[in-house]
Amino acid sequence: MFKRIFKALSNNIAIDLGTSNTLVYMQGNLILDEPSMVALTIDKNGVEKKILAIGKEAKEMFGKTPKEIEVIRPIKDGVIADFYITEQMIKLFIKKASKFKRIISIRTKIIISVPYGSTQVERRAIKNTALAVGAHRVEIIENVMAAAIGAGLPIESSDASIVVDIGGGTTEVGVIALGGLVYAGSIRVAGDRMDEIIANYIRSKHGLLIGNLTAERIKMAVGSAHSSIDNTSMEIHGRNLFDGLHKKITISSSEICGALGETLNQIATTVKQALEATPPELSEVLLNSGIFLTGGVSLLSGLDMLLSEVTQLKVTVAEEPLRCVAKGCVAAMDYITTNKIYIKNN
Repeated sequence: MFKRIFKALSNNIAIDLGTSNTLVYMQGNLILDEPSMVALTIDKNGVEKKILAIGKEAKEMFGKTPKEIEVIRPIKDGVIADFYITEQMIKLFIKKASKFKRIISIRTKIIISVPYGSTQVERRAIKNTALAVGAHRVEIIENVMAAAIGAGLPIESSDASIVVDIGGGTTEVGVIALGGLVYAGSIRVAGDRMDEIIANYIRSKHGLLIGNLTAERIKMAVGSAHSSIDNTSMEIHGRNLFDGLHKKITISSSEICGALGETLNQIATTVKQALEATPPELSEVLLNSGIFLTGGVSLLSGLDMLLSEVTQLKVTVAEEPLRCVAKGCVAAMDYITTNKIYIKNN
């Protein structure tokens, strides 16, 4: 299905503008997948900022820069925090992806994903940013709808599907049937918040200072969402909170599971609320189809088990969960053009 759609959309650009990563599909191919990070040089007054690096290069500089250089994420919890820097980041990503060839023309259409809970003001800002790149037309689609399409769920069917997309900034839950959202919920609690919690836990429990990037590595290496997962451990390095010297400790998956408990409960509660709000006529269908997980946090060990216990439904991690939203954006342009899906007026 995707090959047919990709071929038809050869002049379109699909952008998953995520808090953690930006993915760009062009002419049916994934041509860019890089951190949504920007390194800036700052003048003596701390006012004028110039872009020094973006994406992977900027992430490599994070936490290592002198005071004249700042590394930021211009998108916070799915919302553009710095419009100008975000606009420049998108332009540079597209330029980088196209290897400096001109890819924006008067016929170019861009479709870009946003959190379901984003306001009209936030959507307008994102749309204007995409228009400033030079596109002829810009469409906005909710992350949760794009994730469902990218996961290959039968969104046009009268049988409901439920998808839980957990990225860096937001957790979104959507119940989808007949091309529309029967229910959707969004909370700004996701992967980035987990990283902060892990860093804070290690600081308070072990007296070790680590950065959020190290916390992210811990989360993906030994992080766990369920107590039944085999206990594993890893050695980490940081700065001793008390004397400032180098220190190393061993951290276990059971510790991380305990530290993330409250955040995981918030996510589970959001999923339960979606099920409680689902019309009774669709409940039996969901018993058969279950829940599909997308987004980077879907790969957290034991998360599927936790949500299955809480909801009493089968939980499946979608194929290529980190790319579902971006792939869904590509396919969504065809759906939008033929009025096969319904999205908020943007």
